Amino acid sequence: MQGADADVVRAALDSGEPLPGTGGFAGDLGDTLVRDVLGRYPLFVEGDAPSPGPLAEADWSHDPTDLEAPERFSAGHVRDADGTRSVWSLPDLSPYENRETAVAAVREAVEGRIDDVDSEGLAIAFSGGVDSALLAARLDAPLYVAGFPESHDVEAARAAADALDRDLTVVELTHDALERAVPELVAATGRTNAMAIQIALPLYLTAERVAADGFDRLAVGQGADELFGGYAKVAKAPDDPRVQADTIRGAQREVVATLPDQLERDVLALRAAGVEPVAPLLHDDVVRSALRLDDAMLVDGETRKWALRQAALGSLPETIAMRDKKAAQYGSLAARELDRLARQAGYKRRMDDHVTQYVESLAPEPPSFRRRDAR
Repeated sequence: MQGADADVVRAALDSGEPLPGTGGFAGDLGDTLVRDVLGRYPLFVEGDAPSPGPLAEADWSHDPTDLEAPERFSAGHVRDADGTRSVWSLPDLSPYENRETAVAAVREAVEGRIDDVDSEGLAIAFSGGVDSALLAARLDAPLYVAGFPESHDVEAARAAADALDRDLTVVELTHDALERAVPELVAATGRTNAMAIQIALPLYLTAERVAADGFDRLAVGQGADELFGGYAKVAKAPDDPRVQADTIRGAQREVVATLPDQLERDVLALRAAGVEPVAPLLHDDVVRSALRLDDAMLVDGETRKWALRQAALGSLPETIAMRDKKAAQYGSLAARELDRLARQAGYKRRMDDHVTQYVESLAPEPPSFRRRDAR
């Protein structure tokens, strides 16, 4: 069992509690395969394994490359003698009564879970935004940022590191590094989609450097944008066609539901690079606090992640807590430069999904993942 003590998982299974105070879990309880409600740990089953019934040890794995025909095991599901079924879903929690209470609860959850992290063997993926800066302010671990020279993330990370009086290691991205890393990421994650690879590239190359420098764990700020209203499409709900919800809070729930797919990609990429991810902002306590935020606590006017930013003022200077940042694939320029490489290789923008076609051309063989969750 990865991520939590088996007894805690059994208790959550008995009670039906989806957020039992862990950072996620996945694995075998002896006769029951389980994966937590947010899919914070990857889990796969052999596609031709007999069903229903318990699986043999050789028919499931946390690493899809261990299996002949891996299928993703769905978040919030169990598999036992009765078959595979959903047992956990995110709770529908009532909003906080007022902003002061909300900020205090978010601060307690975020600071508490970060402070619980053991710094031994730890480095921090640092982009200069509020999420990673909270980690940097409260953990004694070195900071790393990846990006092309003069990229937004490198400049923002340098400014934030200076403000926090911290040293920073810059992992300078190059075209050669991207071309080498793409097939490695395809093999590790089973993804060839351009966006998935663009997102994973700076994280993977940061993790490689971290591992080479002797660290085996990497603290990341994953989950904050989804939980606290960091996306433009959430802030613009219900007027943004990318979400179906008619409220900001409803749009938050929509993007939180995408976490299992995203986290699978990120965890597999980081493990392939030689480090284990540490994501304190995805702990159940933080998730529970975020799910109690109403529209105005998530987005206040032009300010996204309002409650998290207010909570962060206890640890960070205002210039960092309130700073906007770009998504990693854009802030690092990984997306722009992968597009450039695709066009240089003859995959022009007029072609359908030209960057994905380029990624597929670099992969030595098609990924073995099936494009659906196991049921």
